[in-house]
Amino acid sequence: MKLSTQAFLTVLKIHQSVYENSRGLIGHRILLMPTLLLRTTGRKTGKIRTNALVYADDAGRYLVCASNGGHDLPPAWLLNLAHHGHVEVQVGVRRFPAVATAVRPDNPDYQRLFALANTANRGQFARYQQKTTRQLPVVVLTPT
Repeated sequence: MKLSTQAFLTVLKIHQSVYENSRGLIGHRILLMPTLLLRTTGRKTGKIRTNALVYADDAGRYLVCASNGGHDLPPAWLLNLAHHGHVEVQVGVRRFPAVATAVRPDNPDYQRLFALANTANRGQFARYQQKTTRQLPVVVLTPT
């Protein structure tokens, strides 16, 4: 059974709420995929914004894809990173500061990073890329 977009978004909100309210004891995995919490500073409000995102590990760095479900507009958290590249990441119960760097297709390492992120998300990022003309950046989160 395939969920409607609204039902899927509701499931994601519930997942994120459980992850946050359990302080990471529950929620590190959703549908067997590793999930982290990315905390950014809002570019307009200055408030902390949190997003649960599927991630891949790349030698101690964390990779997330700014897919926004394949929409033509980028996710708000990516726009926030352009203004405040210092973020907080939570993986399970572990919270740590990190620097976020967007890697775009003109970067020689992009294909490798996108493939890692896409594999962690069971090929969904490649499907999202087909839905939009916007090139989906991979964001590298490097712990500091």
